[in-house]
Amino acid sequence: MRGIIARSALLILLIPVVGCSDRAELRYIPPEGVILAFGDSLTRGVGSSAGGDYPSQLQQLTGRQVINAGISGEVSDAGLQRLPGLLSQYQPALLILLEGGNDILQNRDTNHLKQNLARMITLARQHNTEVVLVAVPEKKLFSDSAPLYRELADEHRVVVESEIIASLLRDSQYKSDPVHFNNRGYKALAQRIKSLLQDYNAL
Repeated sequence: MRGIIARSALLILLIPVVGCSDRAELRYIPPEGVILAFGDSLTRGVGSSAGGDYPSQLQQLTGRQVINAGISGEVSDAGLQRLPGLLSQYQPALLILLEGGNDILQNRDTNHLKQNLARMITLARQHNTEVVLVAVPEKKLFSDSAPLYRELADEHRVVVESEIIASLLRDSQYKSDPVHFNNRGYKALAQRIKSLLQDYNAL
């Protein structure tokens, strides 16, 4: 009887360990490490004043060099073509991938968007670059993030921030227009990404 109880207790202790084994992980980014912030106008910082974009604010918060590789209006087809050159040029420790908003706004095929993002994740890993995926909302009023981002995170075991963009877009105090942030909004985004990196021991 005592042996059965002991084995049961051991199984209970093992359950959380097994559950945590599927969690995506990030490597520590050394002080000299480079973070590549890649995406469209939300990465570029449309709506902010000088230095108010989220990569600039994230650089101040983390002490790491953060490259702003955002292009306003970019769709994922163009991003997929652009990313390899940047990965080769900067050899970043981390890619923050915030792409897809323009595909969704233009009603482009979401399966094609998902495929493009999956290929970007694969490209990053081929360069030994970690990935943090930032989700954008569906094209609906007060909508949650598009499900494809969580699906990608689960399928490719990458870290995903699935709420912050949708949450900020619901609050006018963080916005410069219906789809872009002001300095305050980009600061909130930078702070959330920093917290996420700390949660995963990247900082």
